[in-house]
Amino acid sequence: LTDLADYLGAKYGGWHELAQTYGRRFNSRAWLGLPMGGTTSPVVYRASWVKEAGFDGIPNDLDAFLRLCQGLKRIGRPCGFALSHAPGDAPAYANWLLWSHGVSLVDEQGKVSLDTPATLRALDYARALQETMIPGTMAWNGASNNRAFVAGEIGLTQNGVSIYYSLKTAQDAAQNAVAADTEHAEMPYGAATKAPETALTLNAMVPRYTRAPNAAKEYLRFMMEAPQYDAWLTGCLGYWSQPLKAYGDSAVWSSDPKLKVYSAAMDTPFYEGYKGPITPATGAVAENWVVVDMFARVVTGQQRPADSVREAVRAAQRHYRT
Repeated sequence: LTDLADYLGAKYGGWHELAQTYGRRFNSRAWLGLPMGGTTSPVVYRASWVKEAGFDGIPNDLDAFLRLCQGLKRIGRPCGFALSHAPGDAPAYANWLLWSHGVSLVDEQGKVSLDTPATLRALDYARALQETMIPGTMAWNGASNNRAFVAGEIGLTQNGVSIYYSLKTAQDAAQNAVAADTEHAEMPYGAATKAPETALTLNAMVPRYTRAPNAAKEYLRFMMEAPQYDAWLTGCLGYWSQPLKAYGDSAVWSSDPKLKVYSAAMDTPFYEGYKGPITPATGAVAENWVVVDMFARVVTGQQRPADSVREAVRAAQRHYRT
C-alpha cells in the first residue's frame, strides 16, 4: 500500500507517528497497512473534586499526580485504575506506568529490557498509587471504571470518550450535570517527552490473495478522502482520532472543547512492544498479560518488585525467543 499511503500523506499533511509505526514494515518505508484511526485513554476526571483535592487540573509531574490521588481519597472521591485482566483499560494503565518511568518492554532490536532500576521505581509508584484507589479494582472488567465514574464512586480514571458521551447524552439531568463537571487531560508524562499513551488502531489491509486488489485499494483511497473520512470522524464524536495530520482541523475537535485531548491520539511514539519491532511475540506478551501481571503481583503484595520483574522478564523472553 506504499503508493496509496504516499499519496494520502502528501495530500493530507503527512501521517502521525503511530500510524507510521502500525502501517509500515519496521525500519522500512514500505506500507503494509493503512491505519484508519485510533482511540486512546487519557485522564477522565471530575473537575470540582480535583479542585477540592487542591489541584486546578491534572499535574504533569508523577509525584504531584500521586498527591492529587491521595487528596481525592482524603475527600472520599478516590481514583480507580484497572490492573485486572480488563481488556484495554489494564494494558493502558500498565503501559503508562512503564513509559512514564522511561521503561520499554524491549529495545530497538527486540531484546527484553524490563530488568532496570526504572522498572522497580515504576512498581513502587504503582504500589503507592494503588493505596489511593477505590477497593475492588483488581476485579474490574472493561466496563467497571465507566460504571464507577458515572455512579460518582470515583473522581478520576483513564478511559476513552465513552464515559463523557454517555453522561452528556443521558436522558437524566443528574447525569448531564456530571458531564458538565467532567474534564479530560493527558496522563502525566513523567520521564516521557510526549504523552505516554498509545492508541488502539484500526488497520486496513489488502490481502495478496484478493481477486480485486486495485478495487480494494481504490475503496480505501475513497474512504480516506476528506468528504468521506471527515464525516466518519465527526460521527465518531471523539472516540476515534485521525492518522493523517490534516484531519486535526476537523470541526469535531472544536465542537466541544472537552474532546480536544482525544485529537492527538495517534501523535505518539508509544505502542504495544515499544521500542522494538511489532511481531507475533508482541501480541503474545500483551495477550498473556505479562506487563499487567507484573504490576498486579506487586500492588497486591504477592511478590516483591524485583521478583515480579524477574518473572515478567522470563515470561516475555519465552515469547521473544520463539
